[in-house]
Amino acid sequence: MTNMQTYRHIESPGWTLGWKWAKKEVIWSVLGAQASDQGDCSSFKENLPHSCKKNPSIIDLLPNAPFNQQFSQCCKGGVLASQGQDPAAAVSSFQISIGRSGTSKKTISLPQDFYLLGSGPGYTCTAAAVVSPSAFYLGDGRRRSQALMTWSLTCSYSQTIVSKNPSCCVSMSSFYSTQITPCPSCSCGCQQGQANCVNRKEDHKISSLVEKSKAERKMVQCTEHMCPIKVHWHVKNNYKTHWRVKLTVTNFRYRTNYTKWTLAVHHPSLRSLANVSSFLYKPLMVYGASNDTGMFYGIDGVNAVLLEAGSNGNVQSEILLQKDNNSSFSLEHGWPFPWRIYFNGDECAMPSPDTYPSLPSSARFSAPTGFGSIKGYLQILVFIVLIGIV
Repeated sequence: MTNMQTYRHIESPGWTLGWKWAKKEVIWSVLGAQASDQGDCSSFKENLPHSCKKNPSIIDLLPNAPFNQQFSQCCKGGVLASQGQDPAAAVSSFQISIGRSGTSKKTISLPQDFYLLGSGPGYTCTAAAVVSPSAFYLGDGRRRSQALMTWSLTCSYSQTIVSKNPSCCVSMSSFYSTQITPCPSCSCGCQQGQANCVNRKEDHKISSLVEKSKAERKMVQCTEHMCPIKVHWHVKNNYKTHWRVKLTVTNFRYRTNYTKWTLAVHHPSLRSLANVSSFLYKPLMVYGASNDTGMFYGIDGVNAVLLEAGSNGNVQSEILLQKDNNSSFSLEHGWPFPWRIYFNGDECAMPSPDTYPSLPSSARFSAPTGFGSIKGYLQILVFIVLIGIV
């Protein structure tokens, strides 16, 4: 499996890949993963298969799995990095031995109804299609062999399948205005009827509150926006040749850390980015040679993990941007503020343009228009290689 999405990763508890067998196939053994349910194998008297389920669900092994159960690029607890952060860690693989599957290309039937769960719903998979046979090396790597059959499929992610509400929001402020533009009210839902809402004054009781709830709810701090994640964009300074922005990402969700988080920002001035402190940055060429979109992410061992809600539940960076030679920079008309922001691949709710912080002597204004959306979708490419008949 290869995660082709640049700024969306699959986080813990990891991926689950499932399908429905076309006939009466069974899984004899697995390396690098395991079936979550063995199913009914009572028809076998000896040497029970690993799974007899008609619709098996495969999950990754944990990093501490025994060596004799591992396979190349396995055992990451189902976590798949994004291509933008770590391409090598964006791949996961496992090997299964299948019985009752036929003995030739004519008698082998492709599995059906593939599905992918990546720490939750939101994925839609295509049907498997036969492609050119994969080639691989055996033994000491000097002999090249070819698979009997190879098929592949693509799973795409849609944010609207997961929830009708966003999962993050954006607030804004600037050095030239006392006005702070908050996240839109009820950006991610409203407090009314929210059993998983915790008052900030009671966050020291969160352990008992989670225990009492018993339901698998993710507790969030009570706010006007009710978003698990808030991104604050503050225009901090304006120099002769540069301008500076302070970027803060705050976690309002209890008992949930965001590992390997990503923040994609759409702003025309990113093409002139001069320096980023505390975060790593990668430009995203969304529109050919244009790089007005970039991805920020944490530094391993420093802030690659966004901790749960509380005093330490935020990460910050300062961004220095160079003014264009054509003097296109302006503090007017909402120009210093981002057009769109995505956290972990999900688009965040933006304030209304007429609420942006404005210059003291200027009227309210509209945000720039005429730009396209960088809405992305997660593509998981699954290649299934049949290397033998069991």
